[in-house]
Amino acid sequence: MKRLAQFLPSRNDYEGFRNNWRHDLIAGITVGIVALPLALAFGITTGAGAGAGLVTAIFAGLIAAIFGGSNYQVSGPTGAMTVVLVPIVSKYGVASLAPLGVIAGAIVLLMGLVKAGAVINRVPWPVMEGFTLGIALVIALQQLPTALAVKAIKGNGTVDSAWRTISHAWKLGLNWQALFIVAITLLIKFTYPKLALKFGIKIHIPASFLAILVSTLLVVILNLDTPTVGNLPKNIFQVTALSFHGLGINDLLISAIEIALLAAIESLLSARVADQMAHIHEEALRYKPNRELVGQGFASLLASLAGGMPATGAIARTGVNIRSGAKSRFSAIVHALFLLAVVLVLAPIISRIPTAALAGVLLGTSYRIASPANLKEVLRTTKFDAGILLLTAAIVLFVDLIWGIAIGTVIYYLFKKLAVKQLPK
Repeated sequence: MKRLAQFLPSRNDYEGFRNNWRHDLIAGITVGIVALPLALAFGITTGAGAGAGLVTAIFAGLIAAIFGGSNYQVSGPTGAMTVVLVPIVSKYGVASLAPLGVIAGAIVLLMGLVKAGAVINRVPWPVMEGFTLGIALVIALQQLPTALAVKAIKGNGTVDSAWRTISHAWKLGLNWQALFIVAITLLIKFTYPKLALKFGIKIHIPASFLAILVSTLLVVILNLDTPTVGNLPKNIFQVTALSFHGLGINDLLISAIEIALLAAIESLLSARVADQMAHIHEEALRYKPNRELVGQGFASLLASLAGGMPATGAIARTGVNIRSGAKSRFSAIVHALFLLAVVLVLAPIISRIPTAALAGVLLGTSYRIASPANLKEVLRTTKFDAGILLLTAAIVLFVDLIWGIAIGTVIYYLFKKLAVKQLPK
């Protein structure tokens, strides 16, 4: 019983709640506003639709906050998971997300129960940096069909598909109205924070949220011909039947394992970064990797059954949560409840949002994830670390995300071991 108790919620999770609930409430609403456009965008990019993105943010965000092992983690649909899910949905259809999400969630949950968290945490830093850069590039390329307002053209990998999509859009004639909305979205996303700081604007409005709002108003006022999110399903939360049509046992297991590994790795990376950002040094307050895996597995499993898709811890939203003053996991719970309230009340308004604006948000997000300034500093470290970073990023971009992590990690430890052997005795 004691062994099971370490994976379950406890009163200690909300220590200091009476004194800090206001901070958590504000942080939760703030990160909820940031999460709204991202949830819509990731759902659309995956091919499952905006509703699926929202369901994932609400269900996974709530369940992972309650059962996970981090006091600051915010979970939901992420760019990294989208990178894995896009080719799966393209090949097997949206119906494949439910069985894959359930199986992958069960695998992650099992990984936590057998205490595999410590093993996953050994992925070296240069590999994780390369992994992050590769994801940023893939996310950006995945936005091209939405930004150009055309259907994605299948190809041999992300880069080939992006090139074919651009060629197809050029032949059809570029949709300048959609590109205008993308440009406006990016302009606001990158300039508003600087203007707010320059003019001393004290009311915090997330740049992505403001960009979506302005872009939507422009489309309505100017009557621009751009695709929109469209009506959300009336029954946005529904139990999804597990259909295995078109999925062979090998395809099912390989895809589920790939999703599970990604969910585990990204969630633990995000939780680890969260502790660093929050300056957590006491062992008792640090995130619990195995409990985090149990919480994330449970979250993906239930979110997939509710019409969503597999989820992970989200580094960007977790960072916003901490910078907004979060003191406990209650802020992540508030974030999920806020999104639920928005869906129930503002669904007609959400339907008017132009998808090109969501593509702009994710293009800006991918730039922030890549962080060119930080990348320059990283590449100035040892040539070995820089080489591992670039190799990992290239494999993620041109081959596969999980292969990028696997090959990068193996090469890193192999060369490290050889370097130790060559040291003079």
